[in-house]
Parts: sequence; structure tokens; C-alpha cells
Amino acid sequence: MSRRYTPPGHHRSVEAFREHLCRLDSAFDCGDELLGSEGPLAKSLAVFGREAGNRFAIHPMEGWDGDRDGSPSDLTRRRWRRFGLSGAKLIWGGEAVAVVPEGRANPNQLFIDGERLDGCVAWLGDLRREILAGHEESGVSGDRPVIGLQLTHSGRLSRPDPPPALPRPLRAQVHPVLDGRLGKAAGRPLISDEQLEEIAGAYVRAARCAEKAGYDFVDIKCCHGYLLHELLGAHTRPGRYGGCFENRVRLPLGIIAAVRTACPDLAVGVRLSVGDVAPFGADGAGVGVPEVESARPADLGFGLNSADVGLPESTCSEAIRYIGLLVEAGVEVVNVTMGSPYSCPHLSRPFTYPASDSYLPPEDPLRSVLRQLAAVRAVRAAFPGLPLVGTGYSYLQEWLPYMAEAEVGAGHVDFVGLGRMVLAYPRLPADVLAGLPLERRRICRTFSDCTTGPRNNMVSGCYPLDEHYRRTPEFGRIKEIKKAAAS
Repeated sequence: MSRRYTPPGHHRSVEAFREHLCRLDSAFDCGDELLGSEGPLAKSLAVFGREAGNRFAIHPMEGWDGDRDGSPSDLTRRRWRRFGLSGAKLIWGGEAVAVVPEGRANPNQLFIDGERLDGCVAWLGDLRREILAGHEESGVSGDRPVIGLQLTHSGRLSRPDPPPALPRPLRAQVHPVLDGRLGKAAGRPLISDEQLEEIAGAYVRAARCAEKAGYDFVDIKCCHGYLLHELLGAHTRPGRYGGCFENRVRLPLGIIAAVRTACPDLAVGVRLSVGDVAPFGADGAGVGVPEVESARPADLGFGLNSADVGLPESTCSEAIRYIGLLVEAGVEVVNVTMGSPYSCPHLSRPFTYPASDSYLPPEDPLRSVLRQLAAVRAVRAAFPGLPLVGTGYSYLQEWLPYMAEAEVGAGHVDFVGLGRMVLAYPRLPADVLAGLPLERRRICRTFSDCTTGPRNNMVSGCYPLDEHYRRTPEFGRIKEIKKAAAS
């Protein structure tokens, strides 16, 4: 694969990386040396009514590996234990748990079964204990981590049945590009207002389960193209949940209010895509380009840039308006991300190597990372006292802790959120905090196998770097799929 950019791991010194960084955007810098336990990443911060002992957060990641009844498998438990092994003091949700079975993004996603709530509380408690056990093994001192549960409904991305069954999307609005990707399933009706109100009740029921299982907070997920995020951008939807801004924010704000009433001791956070771009596809050379087929493309997403729908809006103005309402509603922490890995993966999850169904990056992926960091800065400028979690750091590879120390130390962000990186290298936060050199052979190189697997109905994991997944038959299948996609 030809590259028009230098991946971070190819730089052999922090000076070389800084030169690359500043050439892209002089507003950003990185540290010269790592400060470990004396640095900003080791400082504590009060969130969700508790003290988080360091500034690392672990993002929620679906493993496509739950049992068909919605409960976790041994692979699920292993992943959560490794989240604890990281030593991070903020666990943002563990993974996305669907509030109803039909809201799953895949047939093996965890979900809350309304007919078996006691069983759900039991396995949620088991997963929480896996995190705590892993944290004990990490060697990172201090109090236990602050642990949340991400609650979701997949909306237009719902695929609760195993192949060859068709997807069962529950779309919030008609979309001229994304509907075309659903095939025959695009003929299904839009989700009704009555269905949305029933789903709101399911969020409350799921939050009660999380509270009983001992979680500190729930994340009412508003990102990455799932139901509540699509509703935020549902400009063309008729009725009380679409059209004007006040209608588009009505359901998530109503859910948050209902959860806070039903679970007064349970804190609430929100992971929010603060800006969308148009859906991307591959051009003739396999490079990502925006697919715009609407006379009013800026109406087809949340916070789209009306001047250029292929780039996020730098001021995050619509998101900032919404975050103001979230704060008024009692949301205590916002986890900032952008776009959707299903429609603009280069922005949501910057990569060197695309997944089997994706495209080559349309820009230097480091620039995509900086767009994520700039979005957090925009939110911080509007809400100086609101704790924020940042996204996009895994692509930085060796230089991740250098950038993390700079951004946290300057007060631009409070927590450095890690996803893919801890699949490959769960102990990275603990090693950084201890002042140990990074294990280069374990650093995520964004091969995207953790995405290619699920896109082809296999479990998600780091197949190249995690010995457990390397030993599975799926590793060979993924190599063949990638080879065929590249030919």
C-alpha cells in the first residue's frame, strides 16, 4: 500500500515526530521527555462523585463475543479484565450494552433482557469484578477505578440476527447515502415516536440494572451513528423528535432526566460525536471521498460543516449548544469523539491500514487525530469546568504519552481515552505511569483487524499482537480477507 504520509511509528525520535506534528498544525506540541508518576497523567481528578487517581480512561469496545442470550462469554470477561489491567482510573463504559435485544449492532452484543433483569444484574456485576481484579494485578496504587456502563441502541445500525438474516435497521430519518447501503432493509419504516418512547423506558430499566450491579455511572451514548446520535442530526424527520434543534435533542435529554429521577445515586455521562462529516466511500484509487447526493447535505447529520461537508466544523457550535443542555440536565462528564466509524472511519478512528470494507485515508491520519484534539479544545473553551475525555490517541503509537502529557498538562483535556491500543497493549497506561519504556512490539499499528473481524462476522480482538487471537482460525481467515480486498 502506497502512503502519502509518514506513520508515527516510523519516526525514531521525539524531535522528528514534533517536526511532522508542527508541519501539520503549529497549534499542537508534545513533551520532550516523559514524566511518569510526577507528570500530569498521574494527577487525580474528582469525577462522578469519586476520585479518579490518574488521567487515563478506557473507551468502551464491542467484542462481538457475547453469548446469544446477551450475557458475556469468557472472551468478554478476558477483555474486561485486561481493561482493569491497564491501571487506568476511569473505565468509560466497558463496552456498549444494548438496552433491548432488537437494538444490538450484532447478534453477539451484550444486551439487557427485560424478562431476566436479575440475571443481567448478576453478569454486569461479574464484569465489574473482572475490571477490579485486573486493576489489582496492574500494580497501580490508589483507590479502585471509576467504572461506568455504556448504554446504547444501534438504531439504523441494528443487526440483531446472525447471517444470512437481513439487518433490521431502525432508522431515525431518511438518508440518501446511508439508506443506500442498507439494500432491501432500507424499505423498513422509520422508527415511530411511540417506539422511541418505549426505548426511553428501556434505558431507565438498564440504568437500574447498572446501579444495582455497583457501577458508578452510565453513559447515555450519543455518538458514532447509533440511534441517539442519528436523532441529534434528524433534520428531515417529521414529528416531535425531528426537525428543529429542540425536537432533535428531546429524546436523549428526556432519557437523562428519567435516569436521574429513577437512579438518584447513579451519575450520568455522555459520549458525544461533536461533529459529523458526509459519509465517505472509496474513489477509483481506493482513497476516501465524501459521498454527497443531497441538495441540502448539511441537514443530514449533527454539527455538519455547511461550507464543506467533507471536513468537520472547527467550532463545534451545534454540539456546544447541546452540551450546555446536558450540563443543565446533570451530565457530569462528556467524552468527546467525532463522526461514525461506519461512515467516516478515517475521522472517528484514524488508521494507517484500512479495514477490509474501508478506504485509504483521504488525509494524513495524524491530521485526523488533531481534528479530534481540536474538537476537545473547542468544548473546553466553552465549558472550562466540565471534565472532558479525549479520543484519537491510539494512532499516535510511540508518541501517544508525549502528546497525552502535553494536552493534559496544558489543560486542554482531562482524560486521555484509549480504545484499540489496550486491546494490543493493555498495560500501556501502567507502564507510562511507572516510567517504564514502552514495549514497541505491543503497540497498536492500526492494522484494523479488530474491525475487519466483526465486519466479517468474527469476534473483535487484536489478531496481529495478542497471542490469544493469533492462535485462532479467525486469524488466518482475516489475512485471506485482507489479501482479497487488496487485490
